[in-house]
Amino acid sequence: MTPQPESPAGVPRLETDRLILDGHCPADLEPLASLWSDPAIAAAIGTTPSTRQESWSRLLRYRGLWPLLGFGYWAIREKPSARYIGDIGFADFHREYAHLIEGLPEAGWALVPSAHGRGLGGEALRAALSWLDARKDLGPAVCLIDAGNLVSLRLAERNGFRAPVHLDENGGLLLLTRGARAALPPGTAAPVA
Repeated sequence: MTPQPESPAGVPRLETDRLILDGHCPADLEPLASLWSDPAIAAAIGTTPSTRQESWSRLLRYRGLWPLLGFGYWAIREKPSARYIGDIGFADFHREYAHLIEGLPEAGWALVPSAHGRGLGGEALRAALSWLDARKDLGPAVCLIDAGNLVSLRLAERNGFRAPVHLDENGGLLLLTRGARAALPPGTAAPVA
């Protein structure tokens, strides 16, 4: 059995039947960089593959979310090996195009291709959402998903995210909300037909 990395201070460790969710550590850089440099993963979220340097910045950002916001991203690890298989969590990225969700925990996730189709994303998302639900001081969770990412859309909907709203004129980016509906300023988004 591989030794378990110690979760950084302030990052709650969550466990499910098959997974451990804990804080990112420097040893996660190589598998994280491999995940985020995968063209299929990047395409699914509507971006370009990340360089190793960009992945290092992502890892630092994940670690920095927790002390600043009281929520953040976890590294997803398989039991019992503790092998890194992805990222899941919540953030407030202060996105230029999505100011209407500032302050709300924005859910996001990505898993290595070898973890796809095994129900691990749903298991990790349920654990993260259970943790969030226990935090009464946080607003409703939201997520932004590319309209063509049907796998993530189905996962979000199976876990209580509803009412997709287009955030851009092209209809490519959808905002879904779980729990109480975030107030949307008039004219900023159009409901999905």
